[in-house]
Amino acid sequence: MDQQIRSNRLAFDVTHRLVLSIAIPMTFGFLTTPLLGLTDTAVVGQLGVAEALAGLAIGAMLFDLIFGSFNFLRASTTGLTAQAFGRHDGREQQAIFWRALLSALCCGLLVLALSPLLLKAGLAIMGPDAAVAEATSTYFSIRILSGPAALANYAILGFVLGRGQGGVGLLLQTIVNGINIVLSIALGLGLHWGVAGVAWGTMVGETVGALVGLAIVMRGFSPADRPPRAEILSRQAIGALFALNRDILIRSFVLLIAFALMTRIGTGFGAVTLAANAVLMNFFLLSGYFLDGLANAAEQLTGRAIGARYRPAFQRGVKLTIIWSFALAALASAFFLIAGPALIALLTTAPEVRAAAETFLPWAALTSLTGALAFLMDGVFIGATWSNEMRNRMLLSFAFYLAALAVFVPVFGNHGLWAAMNVFLLLRGVLLALRLPAKADQAFRAAQ
Repeated sequence: MDQQIRSNRLAFDVTHRLVLSIAIPMTFGFLTTPLLGLTDTAVVGQLGVAEALAGLAIGAMLFDLIFGSFNFLRASTTGLTAQAFGRHDGREQQAIFWRALLSALCCGLLVLALSPLLLKAGLAIMGPDAAVAEATSTYFSIRILSGPAALANYAILGFVLGRGQGGVGLLLQTIVNGINIVLSIALGLGLHWGVAGVAWGTMVGETVGALVGLAIVMRGFSPADRPPRAEILSRQAIGALFALNRDILIRSFVLLIAFALMTRIGTGFGAVTLAANAVLMNFFLLSGYFLDGLANAAEQLTGRAIGARYRPAFQRGVKLTIIWSFALAALASAFFLIAGPALIALLTTAPEVRAAAETFLPWAALTSLTGALAFLMDGVFIGATWSNEMRNRMLLSFAFYLAALAVFVPVFGNHGLWAAMNVFLLLRGVLLALRLPAKADQAFRAAQ
């Protein structure tokens, strides 16, 4: 190991401390997101107007769908930046950042321009009554103004994560969500603006976060590494970025469809089972926030290792993040099995929903373990920018998921539905892991 480090000036050592220095801050940063959602719901809920709360729920869902579709801006920026960081190429890091930021701003402006059509389509699909539609329109029309800033935050967060600056990522997430929470309470309740106050809180939070993030990033830029405009707008580089973004977008859409299918099939089992499934999905989503932190660590470390062309760091990064991911997943599964009934009681007061949720609780608890490798391998493949492999194996896993649904659901009902979801999560991780050795050999062949 020491001889390999001396022979490669870009070599670096991957330690447990390095892994956790990225994973822990981002885990806390991600956990501010559900806290924000709870705050917004509580603020509007205090108004005592059911239509306002329903309007907020629909509006928030529309934004989750719209902005969630652009998460590729964060992921691709992290992978590309990590590789340039591994090469110690400051000029390319700056070029990657400006390409990502320009892409984010263009996407944000496009969403803003299309917002009337997006709102109309969303209301047509959801079909709310007039009062709920009015509340949704109020929330949507204000919050959409944050579109360019929100997507710029994706690019900024992707850049700082690519450089392994988990603490900066936590700071930016805290600024965005913290301002949002404070202003939602102050404007929504203090000034009695209701849904509009919550929307303005989000808009201001995203905008301030983007400005602070931009200032932090630019402060770290060296004037000597400033790339010319022609290099930033290089057709080849932008083409590669779009190809990477396309593959990640396809992967994300397939994932959304998989979860939408689970909800759609669950409706056939009745309102009680559907409600129980919705309660239990919160357990999977919560464990996902923790596993995402380690996936971010895997993105940075594997991308950096590939940029440095230093395989020992790549292997060590994969090994340590796997250890921490499965340890955390095992703890999460055990926690949900033990504390699940109490958590279910907090989330619903309906006795029949509680009973149904407890029946299917073991399946939900298992998702932490079956999904651990999938989260982590996504991070590895994003960091390595092997997006086409990730896309193809997502499609293959989805095909197996459809087959599992066709076989298990008619025989086992909702148990079969949860079993199929666990098969899908497990296969996503296993299929990527099986491809990993060959891809690593290919990536590091020239360095050996």
